[in-house]
Order: sequence, then C-alpha cells, then structure tokens
Amino acid sequence: MGKEKKLTQSEIDGVQYRHAKLWQIILYSCNAMVGMTVYSLIGMASYSASVGYGISTAVVGVILTCTRIFDGFTDPVLALIYDKVNTKFGRLRVLIIGGFLIEAIALLAMFDVFSSKGHGIIVFTLLYVIYVIGYTITNITAQTLPAIMTNDPKQRPMIGVWQTAFNYMVPMVMTVVLNMVLLPKFGGTYNQDFLSAAVRVCMLVAAAGIVLVCIGISEYDKPEYYLGIRKQEPLKMKDMLEVLKENKPLQAYIAAQASDKIAQQTAAQAVITTMLFGIIIGNMSLATMLSVISMLPSIVFAGFGARYAGKYGSKNAIVTWTKVCMAVAVILLVFFIVIDPNTISTFGFTMIAYVVLTLILNGARMCVTTADVSFMADIIDYELDRSGRYVPAVVTGTYSFIDKLISSLAALIATGAVAIIGYTNTMPQPNEPLTTPIFVVTMIIYFGMPILGWIVTLIAMKNCKLTKEEMVQVQKGIEAKKNEMKEKVIKEYV
Repeated sequence: MGKEKKLTQSEIDGVQYRHAKLWQIILYSCNAMVGMTVYSLIGMASYSASVGYGISTAVVGVILTCTRIFDGFTDPVLALIYDKVNTKFGRLRVLIIGGFLIEAIALLAMFDVFSSKGHGIIVFTLLYVIYVIGYTITNITAQTLPAIMTNDPKQRPMIGVWQTAFNYMVPMVMTVVLNMVLLPKFGGTYNQDFLSAAVRVCMLVAAAGIVLVCIGISEYDKPEYYLGIRKQEPLKMKDMLEVLKENKPLQAYIAAQASDKIAQQTAAQAVITTMLFGIIIGNMSLATMLSVISMLPSIVFAGFGARYAGKYGSKNAIVTWTKVCMAVAVILLVFFIVIDPNTISTFGFTMIAYVVLTLILNGARMCVTTADVSFMADIIDYELDRSGRYVPAVVTGTYSFIDKLISSLAALIATGAVAIIGYTNTMPQPNEPLTTPIFVVTMIIYFGMPILGWIVTLIAMKNCKLTKEEMVQVQKGIEAKKNEMKEKVIKEYV
C-alpha cells in the first residue's frame, strides 16, 4: 500500500483557506525597516528636545505624553478615513506611502532642520504632532495586512515569525549603526551633530523599507480583498464604539497589549537603558553585543513559537509564553539584587548567566509577539463573522486608540522617575557614578513594570474564548455567509 496523503489544513478544518506567497510575506515584513527604525530614532526624542530645543527634563515628559494622547485620538479618525480611500493606485499603498512621507518630513525637521536653531517648545511639539499623524496612518494600514493576506491558521503565525525576525534584526542593526558607528564619531554623547546624522540614516533605511513593502502587498491592494459579507455602509464613530463594546476578544487583546506596551516602552526609553547598561553594569556596548549574539536564537524561538501557535492556537501561545517571560524576569530581578551588577561588564560567570537569561527572555518575548500578530488577524475575522463587516482598520484603530492613551505615559514615567532622583535639567549619561536611587528606579522600571504587565495579560486572556477550535467555526461562518451572498447576487441577475 502506498503512503497515505497528508491532509491540508483546509481539508482538516473543512474551510477553503487563502494563502500568501513566501516572498510576499517577507517583503511585507520589511515594514519593520520603517517602524523599528523610527522606533530606534524616536527613543532619542527626549535628547533632541533637551539638546536641540532647550526643553527641561520634566517638560519633555509632559510634551511626549500629551502628544501620545493626541496620537491616540487620531486613530479613530484615521481608521474611518482608511475605509474611504479608493484610488486607481489602490488603498493600502497610497496610505502607507502618504503616512511615511508625513512622518519622514516631520522627523527630519525635528532632529535636524529646525534643531539647535533657537526654537523652543512650540516648534518641537508641532513637529512631534505631525510625526505621530504620519506614523498612525502607516501603522494602522500595516496592521490590517496579515488578515488580508492569509486566513490559514498555520500560515498566520509564520507572518509573525518573519515580522518578529525583522522587528528584532532592524533595531539590532540600527543600534550597531547608531551607538557603535555614529556615536563614537561625535564624542560619545547625544549632541546635535549626532542627532542630525542619526535621523538622516534612519530615514534612508525607512524609505527602502517602504518600497519593499509596497512591492510585497501590490497583489492584495484590490477591493475584493477588503469587502465584507453584507452591504457596506459608510463607517461612523459609533461603529467603533460598537466594535469595542461587543468584540470581547478585542477587549482582552487591548488589556494585554496596552499593559505590556507601556511597560516595554518605558523600559526601552534611552534614559532607562543608559542607567542600566551605562551606569549600573558599566558597559554601554553590552546591549548592542547582546542584540547581535541573540539574533539567531531569537529567530529560532520565533519559528518555534509560530509552530506552537499553529498547533495550539494564538491565544494559548500568548498565555504560555507570557508565563515564561514573567518567570525569567523575576529571576533576573533577583539576580541583579544578589550579585554585584558591575561584574556583568567583564567576562565571567555573572556575564554568562546574564546573557543566557536575557536570551531566554528575548526568545519568549519573540514567541508572544509572533502569536500577537496572528491573534490580531483572528480578531479581525471574528469581527467579520460577528457583524458581517470587514473593518480591519476599525479593529486595529480601536485597539491603537486605547493602547496609545495608556502607553502615552511611558515617556512621562521614565523622565519623571529620573527627575525624582535628581535629573531635573539634564539626562543621565554613561559612566556616571552608581547610586542607590539609580539602581532602585532602574530595577522597578526595567523588570518590575514588565512583570506587572504580564500579570495583566494573563488575567485578560483567562476569560477570552477565541481558541483555535473557535477560529475554525469563525472561518466556516465567514465562508458560508460569503457563499450565501454570492447566491443572492446570482439570483438577482437570473
């Protein structure tokens, strides 16, 4: 007897899934060349405000917080605009390119053209506001794409793998370029010459990413890929409120992501990483070194996480790997308390232990991120089955609105924390003396806040019913309703 043919996922689930080509997934994932490059740059916004515009530390925190809140309120508006864009060049590419041009012009002006020219708070704030508008347009559009490209429960996590790999690789490369190549050329400090060079390099990399993304998504930039399963009516603000009220998986996702995001963004602020690596550990380049050596293990983790999500479902994967993240973070926190952290800077047991634990933590985070990508696509399809409307931008925009309102506090928390311990007019610089307040504040923000965020994630996901089995029923429901709609159209013309 011959070998039995292996059943496809479509045959197993009884659903005709659509698939994206591998090269399309890879090019779409190049969106990280935009988002993560800008992320690497905007982490230095507090230095730009201080050096280029003479704004005090406390005021910087307030400005960044207020602009992030404003950014949150732009999401619902821009999500509604997304649904109305329809040009001969498509919808997706027009929005992505347009959004990028807006944020690129604003960032070049903020970090270079208008910086150190005698301008103050008003100019800096205005430029930051323009930047967040452009960023929101690009980001909302990019978040809708995985759901458009594929609905295969095994392929969706693979998009997360490639996205996660790029999300990890790009910041790593940019850290090397910015901190190990550019920074030493400008005296090792975040001065104006460094900031000008940094923004030019970052925008060049981001522009290349935009071109690659547009090539990858060109096949899907057609109306048939973003139509619903009932007559589409113009979207209104009340539709977003209805989605937020009725879509329970979206509520769980918002709670989980927002709590994680504020923790991660606060910990990633340049002032916090400077205190951890430059002052506590005493080796600023260690962060860069860790990024380099953990690249391959992290990608392997992401691949394993995708297989796990494909087998057990996105929700289950988020819960499992969040628990791993929390456990390792607790161990690292205790590690810093019981040992002399300065010994981490030189090769030996403490450095090896720190590196191993950090690699495990980064890997587990990769698995969570991979599952997050596929889970958001699942939520978009859940909404399509629930309401009959294909509104990916409304779903992602609703999430982004709440997420940004909460995570907007990241810069304020970081700058407020360092202001409390004495940095009211200046920012911490590498190789400053270590004090107890610096150590305590850094530990609370770098390890304590993420642990708290993961606890919130586990609580939110506990009551979420969007399991792997439920998603099969969702896809069957969508397919049945689309077939019913096609039959109605045929009957009307017979």
